[in-house]
Amino acid sequence: MKRFTSVALTVVFLLCVSALSYGGEKAAHWGYEGKEGPENWGDFSEVCKTGKSQSPVDLPKEVKTPVKSIGFNYKPGSIKTLNNGHTVQVNVASGSAVTIDGKKYDLLQFHFHSPSEHVVGGNPYEMEVHLVHKNDKGELAVVGVFMKEGKENASVKTIWANLPDKVGVEKPVEGVKFNAADLLPSDYTLYRYSGSLTTPPCSEKVNWNVLKAHIEVSKEQKEKFLSIVGKNSRPVQPVNERTIE
Repeated sequence: MKRFTSVALTVVFLLCVSALSYGGEKAAHWGYEGKEGPENWGDFSEVCKTGKSQSPVDLPKEVKTPVKSIGFNYKPGSIKTLNNGHTVQVNVASGSAVTIDGKKYDLLQFHFHSPSEHVVGGNPYEMEVHLVHKNDKGELAVVGVFMKEGKENASVKTIWANLPDKVGVEKPVEGVKFNAADLLPSDYTLYRYSGSLTTPPCSEKVNWNVLKAHIEVSKEQKEKFLSIVGKNSRPVQPVNERTIE
C-alpha cells in the first residue's frame, strides 16, 4: 500500500511539473511593440535574429529574370475565422492549391498584415494578405498580395462581418462558400525568393511568391483591422546573398 501511495504521489508531482513547464512556454509572448517587438524576437526563436534568409524584404521595382509562373486552383469552400491576437486569420477547407515549379501546395489559411510587410523600392502598401500553403513533404509556399487603399473589398467585408468576439476562438462562417481566388489580382506576375515566416519562429526555406499587382481595400476596412489587432508588420530584413527573381 505504501509503495502504491508513493508511486501515485510521484505521478501527481510529475504531472504538476509538466503543467507548469507547459504554462511557462505558453507565457512566452511576442508582439510588435516594446520588449516583445521584432527587435527582440530572437529571445523567442534564435533564427529570428541569426537567420540569413529572413522575410519580409524590400523588393526591387524591376527584376531582369524570365517570367515565372504559378498555377492557382482555388475553389469555393467553407471557412473559419480566427483572431489569434496577432492577425485576422482565415482557415480554409481542403481542396484549394497552387502549383509552383511542378509542385502542388495545398492552401491551409490566409491572414492579413497592416501596413504591408513586403515593400517595393522602400514603399509599403496599406495592407498585405498572405496565403499559406504546404506540400506533401511539409514544405511551405506563401503567396503575398498587396492591398492598396481604394474601394471596398467584398471578400474582406465578408470576413470582417464574421469575426469571433474573443481572441483565440475559431468561428465557423455559416452559409458562406468562400473562394480565395477573389483575393487575387487579375495579373499573376510575381516576385519569387527564398525566405522565412515573418513571425516567430521565423522558420526559413519558405518559397515566397509576391504578386506585383495589387487588390483594393477601403480606408474603413483597413481601420477596422487596425482597431482589432493594431499594426502587425515585421520590418524588412537584409537580402544578403539571396536572389530575388
